Amino acid sequence: MSSVSSPETELAKLNDLPDGGFHAVTATLQGDAETLVLYRDGAQVRAWLNVCPHAGRALDWAPGQFLKSREGHLVCAVHGASFELEGGICVAGPCKGDSLRAVPVEVRDGRVLLAGA
Repeated sequence: MSSVSSPETELAKLNDLPDGGFHAVTATLQGDAETLVLYRDGAQVRAWLNVCPHAGRALDWAPGQFLKSREGHLVCAVHGASFELEGGICVAGPCKGDSLRAVPVEVRDGRVLLAGA
């Protein structure tokens, strides 16, 4: 897991993220250190807080280790909620219909940056 401290805006290098896979980083958001889940889809990266909306627990089963279902969903290791990777909406499990909290990011010059930073 990588760590980013304010005022740095770079979260990761795009080439360090597995295509179709997850990566965890820690970033300072509004003054608080938060763990983020980054998901790379080709040249695009999406990011969410590493918090399941069901019970507020981290999604990873071990630090920085995430489960992906056969259907291609991010799966909460605690209660099995499944989240689609386009918008982070829970499609199965105890929080169906809820969403992961998105964090805006952008890819620029091969770097994944907090958007607007």
